[in-house]
Amino acid sequence: METINEITDKCSNLAFDLNFRYAKHWKSKNEYRVLVGYLPIYFPREIVHAMNGLAVGIFGAGDRKQIIRGDAYYQSYICHLPRGIIEMGLDGSLNEFDGFVFPATCDCIRNLSGMFKLAGKGNFQRYFDYPQNFNSKVGGIFYRQELDKVMEDIRKINRQHASIEDLNNSIRLFNINRRLIEEIYAIRQEFPWRLSALETYYILRAGMVIPVEEHNEMLEQVLDQLQKERGEPMDNIRVVINGSFCEQPPVGLIKSIEMAGCYIVDDDLLLGSRWTIGDIDDNTDDPLEAMVTAFLNQSTFSSSVYDVGNPKGARLVEQVHRRNADGVIFSAASFCDPALLDRPELQKACDAAGIPHINFQYHENTGQFKVIKEQAGTFSDSIKLWA
Repeated sequence: METINEITDKCSNLAFDLNFRYAKHWKSKNEYRVLVGYLPIYFPREIVHAMNGLAVGIFGAGDRKQIIRGDAYYQSYICHLPRGIIEMGLDGSLNEFDGFVFPATCDCIRNLSGMFKLAGKGNFQRYFDYPQNFNSKVGGIFYRQELDKVMEDIRKINRQHASIEDLNNSIRLFNINRRLIEEIYAIRQEFPWRLSALETYYILRAGMVIPVEEHNEMLEQVLDQLQKERGEPMDNIRVVINGSFCEQPPVGLIKSIEMAGCYIVDDDLLLGSRWTIGDIDDNTDDPLEAMVTAFLNQSTFSSSVYDVGNPKGARLVEQVHRRNADGVIFSAASFCDPALLDRPELQKACDAAGIPHINFQYHENTGQFKVIKEQAGTFSDSIKLWA
């Protein structure tokens, strides 16, 4: 069994390999395998897995790649994520992918899907829309049609058909994956020093670029070792991070928050890996309908989802209380309209519940974190002194 340090080292290499060598090697072992790249936030990876494919998360270039051509495709007043992905598309990093899925997050992602189509990247470029009506006869039917479209895109490439058994098996594996991740978060809630937020981030992000079976084995090893004491408890406050659901913050930002005296006990980083709350039915004659039902009724909250009847502010307050957190750090990518437009209402909910909060913005290739560290450190000290 590998140690947690060995696992996190491996995961950091996997997570930030912008050429996706591991996924491409996996594909090369079988001529019927396909790689489907998907963008943040959430995409139902089960349907790709059931059709002999690997859904690979593409979360931008971060500070690992110099953006030159990508800047020419977008105006200056949008987030950094699309620029990095365009750069990756143009420099050949994504050449062996069979198709790309662009979930409905914002207009930037919508436009990026059109650019990939014009550039002829992959055999298909699918803009994957989500229902904002959660009635099963309206949004449910629409969502199922979206699933069918992606499956048909894949079928045209490898001629594979997903049986009921295939789909149920894929759902079962991803149920296990989410359950293991939630167990890790539950341990970190009580003993956050045993696994840092950055180590957790590496482990979860690696799961976006490797087969779920391998990631499950990795998570089981981590969980086994987290049963024992590791690290030293510190006089840190416990915080929830909100607003980082799409463009991912640079790892230096996560380090800065931790070094400033904050245990990050929950977050919306890599939210797609934990999108569904609880299990999806994996023993049914209609697994696609089970996935539709889960999306309508078991989705977490996000600024990309309409929330009438289930307000995000109340859900954030519940999350803070459930994690026994001391406060919220609103951390959004610069020019992220969904996050920044939601922030005032979320702050009002925190104020009404007496939950302290601060906010700042970033972009994925930020190189200077001194101000952020000072701000988070002051927030930590104020809670210790006066909360």
